[in-house]
Amino acid sequence: MSSPAIRPGIRHGADEHGSVLYLTFLSIVSALGGLLFGFDTVVISGTLTPLKAQFTLSPAMEGWLVSSALLGCAIGAGLAGTLSDRFGRKNVLLASGFLFVICSIGCALAWDIDVLIWSRLVGGLGVGLASMVSPLYISEVSSPRLRGRMVTLFQFAITIGICLALLSNAWLQQLASRAAGTRGAGLYRWVVVDQVWRGMFGMELFPSVVFTVLCFAIPETPRWLTKVGRAGDAMRILAKVGGRTVAEREMKEIQDAITEETGSLAQLFAPGLRKALFVALFLAIVSELSGITVVLYYGPGILKKAGFSLGAALGGFVSIGLVNVLFTLIAIWLIDSVGRRPLLFAGNAGAFAALATIGVLFRTGRTEGPLLVGMMCLFVACFAFSMGPIKWVVMSEIFPTRIRGRAMAIATLAVWVTDGVYNQMFPIVRDSLGVPGSFFVFAAVLAPQFFFVWKIMPETKGRTLEEIERSWK
Repeated sequence: MSSPAIRPGIRHGADEHGSVLYLTFLSIVSALGGLLFGFDTVVISGTLTPLKAQFTLSPAMEGWLVSSALLGCAIGAGLAGTLSDRFGRKNVLLASGFLFVICSIGCALAWDIDVLIWSRLVGGLGVGLASMVSPLYISEVSSPRLRGRMVTLFQFAITIGICLALLSNAWLQQLASRAAGTRGAGLYRWVVVDQVWRGMFGMELFPSVVFTVLCFAIPETPRWLTKVGRAGDAMRILAKVGGRTVAEREMKEIQDAITEETGSLAQLFAPGLRKALFVALFLAIVSELSGITVVLYYGPGILKKAGFSLGAALGGFVSIGLVNVLFTLIAIWLIDSVGRRPLLFAGNAGAFAALATIGVLFRTGRTEGPLLVGMMCLFVACFAFSMGPIKWVVMSEIFPTRIRGRAMAIATLAVWVTDGVYNQMFPIVRDSLGVPGSFFVFAAVLAPQFFFVWKIMPETKGRTLEEIERSWK
């Protein structure tokens, strides 16, 4: 009796059924880029008050301090597609990790506002790279039945990073307050008491080092390996993740899809894929115009304007961060069973109602007590299980393999350009329209998304990346 044939690139028997545990490990390591994304972008919320006092920042300079990192995000996202298509997804993740390390050290030791802004811009480059490549990496290593859940780990990691930034900010603020009346000198006194914002920025160093080290332990994605002619390596990874039978089927689909692709961005403007590009850009832009980053970056200041002390504002904002984490878990639980469209429709409705109510509360002066914090929590909760994760999931699913990196870069660039302009302008708009007017604008932005989900957005749950690609044709 002859022995069964063994396909090249697959160890017969060793990867017969695949390993969800291995897939989870790869997804968690890549998702740590999201944790740093969340930490880096939101740590600024606790530093604005002391920085404004120390450097006497004007509203325009305050906006530039925030949006300088977002400019870096836009540049990083713009470069990420070409870099990831040329050098691989893993190498770009490594590069982002090194940029986060540089940013945390530079911000903590900055001797003037210019150095601080340049360090923030470097960190923004890391965020821009990670925000595009992390979900892309997870999407390309995942099996169809788990892809939505695994990519949502990226958004979950963002919320963890946000929460860690808020918790560390609040903790350091308490340490500084308790030691304010005491005497002392040295490094600890400088970064924790006298200029506590340094400690807030410096806390990012620890997760940055962990992420960078772990990136050395993960492989390249099967789809990128296949594209560059390393099919044997790709088969081994597919088999280790999904099992031998699934690997053989997926490998054939990947090779067939790559054969049909031109690799040119002009392909995105062909009939069918134009719609894919529109879907990605719409999700990217509207999610940012909803006001989520304004709430996350300027939240303590908004609560302080409503009558909360700085300590109470940071404490209330930690509650918002915890809600963000918990409701992202709902997305992880439901996105592959309920689907992308129902979650987005429900989340959009809740976010619309919460934003309009916050505007009314500020307009009528009813901002004291828990109701305002409750409405901000409701908005963040609805965003967390819908717009937050779904934009990253769908963006990572709908583009062809040869240009997926560059196409996702376009959509991710739209996120950061929108974000940068919005947050640069917010202090000025806040001072002219007022806080209530700002929240009414945020609510109005979400109205067209009801029609978008109902008539335009496709459902992608349970389909392979190659099936989704063929559907546009």
